[in-house]
Amino acid sequence: MLISPAYAQAAGAAPGGGAAFLNAIMPFLLIIPIFYFLLIRPQQRRLKQHREMISNVKKGDTVVTAGGLIGKVAKVTDDEVEVELAASTKVRVVKSTLSEVRAAGTGKPANDTAA
Repeated sequence: MLISPAYAQAAGAAPGGGAAFLNAIMPFLLIIPIFYFLLIRPQQRRLKQHREMISNVKKGDTVVTAGGLIGKVAKVTDDEVEVELAASTKVRVVKSTLSEVRAAGTGKPANDTAA
């Protein structure tokens, strides 16, 4: 026979069995607070700021939608905003799709010069 048979040896009670388990689970217990402080908490803070920004939108504010449209708020209802994109173009937008609200009068004048 080329390969000799291997026999298992009787193992006694492993000393520190609880300590070995604790050492094995410790990295997972440390990952939970790291995920909370680096991922979950900042995301909750951003979501809270976004909800507050949307709830404070008022007529005359300049808004940016998630689709990239920029316009001035003409009318605000409970869950919709009417945005004026051009002189005669108004679009109804769901409030939750607003990505940015710029307060009225915060825009800079254009650098256009009359030729």
